[in-house]
Amino acid sequence: MEPEATGLPHRLCAYTAGFFRPGVRRILQLAGHEVRLGLPKAGDGVAVWGKGAYAWRGEKIAARYQAPLIRIEDAFLRSLRPGRSGEAPMGLMLDDLGIHYDASTPSRLEQILARDPLDNSNILSQARDGIERLRLLDLSKYNIHDPEADLPPPGYVLVIDQTRGDASVPDPARFTEMLATAQAEHPGQRILIKTHPETQSGFRPGHFQAGDLVTAPVSPWRLLEGAIAVYTVSSQLGFEAILAGHRPVVFGQPFYAGWGLTDDRFPLDRRTRRLTKVQLFAGAMVLAPVWATPCHDRLCSLEEVIDQLEAETRAFRADRLGYVAGGMRLWKRKPLQDFFGREKPLIFRKTPGEALTLAAKTGRKPLIWAGKSSDGIAVEDGFLRSRGLGAALVPPLSLVTDTTGIYYDPTRPSDFETLVRRPLPPGGQARAERLRRALIAARLSKYNLGGGMPDLPEGHRILVPGQVEDDASIRLGCGEISSNLGLLQAVRAAVPGAVIVYKPHPDVEAGLRPGALPPEVLTAPWTPPVDPSDALPRPQPSRPLVDVIATQADPIALIDACDEVWTLTSLLGFEALIRGKPVTTIGAPFYAGWGLTTDLGPVPDRRRRAPDLHPLPKVTLDQLVHASLIAYPRYFDPVAKRPCPPEVALRRLGQSLPAPLRLRILSKLQGALASYAWLWR
Repeated sequence: MEPEATGLPHRLCAYTAGFFRPGVRRILQLAGHEVRLGLPKAGDGVAVWGKGAYAWRGEKIAARYQAPLIRIEDAFLRSLRPGRSGEAPMGLMLDDLGIHYDASTPSRLEQILARDPLDNSNILSQARDGIERLRLLDLSKYNIHDPEADLPPPGYVLVIDQTRGDASVPDPARFTEMLATAQAEHPGQRILIKTHPETQSGFRPGHFQAGDLVTAPVSPWRLLEGAIAVYTVSSQLGFEAILAGHRPVVFGQPFYAGWGLTDDRFPLDRRTRRLTKVQLFAGAMVLAPVWATPCHDRLCSLEEVIDQLEAETRAFRADRLGYVAGGMRLWKRKPLQDFFGREKPLIFRKTPGEALTLAAKTGRKPLIWAGKSSDGIAVEDGFLRSRGLGAALVPPLSLVTDTTGIYYDPTRPSDFETLVRRPLPPGGQARAERLRRALIAARLSKYNLGGGMPDLPEGHRILVPGQVEDDASIRLGCGEISSNLGLLQAVRAAVPGAVIVYKPHPDVEAGLRPGALPPEVLTAPWTPPVDPSDALPRPQPSRPLVDVIATQADPIALIDACDEVWTLTSLLGFEALIRGKPVTTIGAPFYAGWGLTTDLGPVPDRRRRAPDLHPLPKVTLDQLVHASLIAYPRYFDPVAKRPCPPEVALRRLGQSLPAPLRLRILSKLQGALASYAWLWR
């Protein structure tokens, strides 16, 4: 909703503190409004918070100065916690006609639902995907519920309570009437009373103090699934009941009543249009709100708000019990605290064994750096990591966790493999494609070090990325060929006439990890061994093992300039794959075995065949991208200091965020005194 499109004033005078808190004020600024104190001048408007307790201040001033009155409220997908916790909203409803929860006068939302054609195919497609995503992600207006909390057996009647003094409640007596009606219309059935999240959090009391109360933080969607009927006065949960397939019985006149989707016991005569639930959602969630998340810091779409809430609720649900972390180097502890310690600060122990023991005693989860132990939850760097090397102590923007294995270990299943085979969620294919295109356009990779570009001879060019030879992905995922030299020899033998471009690993180039090959070995003439089974052996003319050593080179420029990539297990193979280059694997990296690469290594058969040995369908590139960059990793925004979706991390990687000074100093010490392991362990 833009000021120019609605005719809302640019400058809004406000008289309650909430408008000057960073979250609300920033959304209004992004929507084109200046919030200020003082009396309105010509062309100014007055902003009030809905019809709340302090709205009378602005109402009086607006009337006295004949200024437009703009009522503002939270949008219907708000935040992780209720507003009284201090969390800022991610969307606002701006209304110069009324307010959506007070049916005594029409509101801007009601006008949209009554007059807009609601037939735009793109908007309706967004609405369908939005409904399904909210259901699958278990998202509601507030999201501190526990998706795994126990629910009563299905078959109950659900009565929805609200907080006392809620401005959307016309008469508190409606709750008594509603409960009596539900009991009368469903004799002998169990009646469950769902309390409001603010009541559960202790902020405000509800209307029901006794009865079969649901006070646990249960999932609203799962609660609705088990209900045979839903009764509400004006709760937003009634709107979600419609989305879940119910026809709720309504004892108030909320925004979703009167459109043919509810059983209205107090009907509103002026609402005569009949809508589908998709049209209702489109009006209330796509067209009416102003959306903006802290990480985007711009107006954004509903899809982007869902992306942000998905990241935040995923972190909350995974981290709410707390962790004991083991096997973590000292410099990693601050980034790990940022990622995993928002609900409960991490407790660190030196060894995985100590962490596992303490976790068992305290009820926390054990978080173990991958490769240090096969027990606990493994944690490792993600695939879009940073602008700089992890070995140079640059903190990550993404980490992965795995409860089953870890993505680089093909010797056992992992959560990653499960995610690759999982059907894409609504909008998932389009999102993966957008992310892939954005990543290509931004020329981003895992470390984003940049670099120059060597002169490359003409011919069929094969890019061969070097690796750290003690890397776990090589130890666990390679067969007979498990070294950089062995890989290069295999490539030269298989494609003797190719132009081989060898790019040493940046950690090796920086002198931080093993795997360096002397230039004289790489450029020495090499002749493939003669096959003794050939009756007339004809050795080919010798040529250098490597045609170009691309030191300090830009990996993305090299991928673009080469025709294909051969690799052991390097992530650069994945980066080439998403850019449309043919990739041949000698080991078994996470992206091999799905039908997208030529696999010459020991790829586990479970990626290709079901347990009954039937071939599995080929995985699409979008499925692999979605699993690798969206579903598997977690991202942390170092600017907004909160969990974020991959799209935000991608934007941050383009902004050259510096590492903290303490880590830059420690990195220099590490490079100079690498043999003194006690400095950085």
